[in-house]
Amino acid sequence: MKKKAEWPRKLRSQEWFGGTGKNAIMHRSWMKNQGLPADTFDGRPIIGICNTWSELTPCNAHLRDLAERVKRGVYEAGGFPVEFPVFSVGESTLRPTAMMFRNLAAMDVEEAIRGNPVDGVVLLGGCDKTTPSLLMGAASVDIPVILVSGGPMLNGKWRGKDVGSGTAIWQFSEMVKSGEMSLDEFMDAEQGMARSAGSCMTMGTASTMASMAEALGMTLPGNAAIPAVDARRRVISQLSGRRIVDMVKEDLKPSDVLTREAFENAIRVNGAVGGSTNAVLHLLALAGRIGVELTLDDWDKLGRDVPTIVNLQPSGKHLMEEFYYAGGLPVVIKAVGEMGLLHKDALTVTGDTIWNGVKDVTNYNDDVIVPREKALTQSGGIAVLRGNLAPKGCVLKPSAASPHLMQHKGRAVVFESIEDYHARINRDDLDIDETCVMVLKYCGPKGYPGMAEVGNMGLPPKVLKKGITDMIRISDARMSGTAYGTVILHTAPEAADGGPLALVENGDMIAVDVAARTIQLDVSDEELARRRAAWISPVKPQKGGYAGLYVNTVMQADTGADLDFLVGARGSVVERDSH
Repeated sequence: MKKKAEWPRKLRSQEWFGGTGKNAIMHRSWMKNQGLPADTFDGRPIIGICNTWSELTPCNAHLRDLAERVKRGVYEAGGFPVEFPVFSVGESTLRPTAMMFRNLAAMDVEEAIRGNPVDGVVLLGGCDKTTPSLLMGAASVDIPVILVSGGPMLNGKWRGKDVGSGTAIWQFSEMVKSGEMSLDEFMDAEQGMARSAGSCMTMGTASTMASMAEALGMTLPGNAAIPAVDARRRVISQLSGRRIVDMVKEDLKPSDVLTREAFENAIRVNGAVGGSTNAVLHLLALAGRIGVELTLDDWDKLGRDVPTIVNLQPSGKHLMEEFYYAGGLPVVIKAVGEMGLLHKDALTVTGDTIWNGVKDVTNYNDDVIVPREKALTQSGGIAVLRGNLAPKGCVLKPSAASPHLMQHKGRAVVFESIEDYHARINRDDLDIDETCVMVLKYCGPKGYPGMAEVGNMGLPPKVLKKGITDMIRISDARMSGTAYGTVILHTAPEAADGGPLALVENGDMIAVDVAARTIQLDVSDEELARRRAAWISPVKPQKGGYAGLYVNTVMQADTGADLDFLVGARGSVVERDSH
């Protein structure tokens, strides 16, 4: 257990506000134009509230209210709260893709914390990329922080049935193409999919990353699943405001919590909840920021024997409301611990161990959080496949895949870009059937750019009309955590970086064996060498602006797709005198 720092002591904010010198007087006097009493700057902890609120990020549009609740807690504990905005990476509206801007948002968070007089920070996030960007940026500065999620929406409702945001979109869209649902019905269903504040109420990337933050120990217990509009979401916000003041006094920092053991816990919890494949990218990137050695192979090794015990869409049938009412993530963490798969002594932002925070919780619905013997799959987690098509690996989510496709060999039907896919997928003359393997190129970190969520390609109508609902799909793209199917993603190296995916041609045979963790392009080395010699990348170079910086410095998916100059670059938080 970490030894608590001495208190009282001089805090970081006193470098700005302490003393009687010219600079201190200037800093205090400018702040006082907001009507602050003189004793605000008497050495008490100054707490930043790093807010990703934005009306263009629907998942986070309610965070201003939670910020007010955090402020109450900070005041109650004797601190002084100051709220500040950072770039809000909205998954549902931001183009070309939110993932392109995760690293930019993390830079914003890092420099906003580093350059301002705050002793600790409450991170307010929710939408898919806001949570990892907050954690990545804060980890790079390494002062006390705690994360509060915005929480999931209430269950979607349509014609007497629960519908999951995101997951229902994929399902209903395919039903329209197959003729099972009319366009009018699809439009009608839209009205009930997102009926309250909050993020997707499936186990999509937003709920997954909230779960990862809790499993890492960076939130108070129970944070991940409380619905956005439940009064208890406000309560945990206020309690987090209280707790961050004590964390400053204890000097409890991300580097104390985000240990190798914490990441191992999170990977195993991800397998238990059937979490999003996007978590792979985000945890690899976060580990790089904090200086923890974590690899793609760790995801496979650590999650392989973890059963998926959370019966939530897209892997199962329930939604996040039921998950919270059943007991939420603490019940899952306890179950993982009882399986002998948890580092029980891992420290959390509570100042106590992760096990002490969950050991007494109760499962109130074993149809939502099921016993191990009734798991959705006994081998959950993330499967990492390798072979001549993906020398550096690619990923698949077994809990959302079709068992009959876990070992399969089929003819490649190749789409050279997402535009090519959209142009041809609905054509009657497309030479494809359910035994084929759909291949999408040039949608990786550099290729799109930004690695868009297009990997879960919808099936062609001619296949859907046969009643077929799944085929193997392979790409260097991502997919939404709300999506499902036998979808192989994050192929590395990507096509735009000259990876073997760029060399696949129509008619090539591709063999996938998930149990053996292999993915093989049935083409000779000599033929691949011939194709490589003739290959010219169709991706146009990005010049100038953030897009140019991103494409020129982004790393491949197998290491988290962070910018190479930011990894392991934690710097001093001692500021220079600017006057």
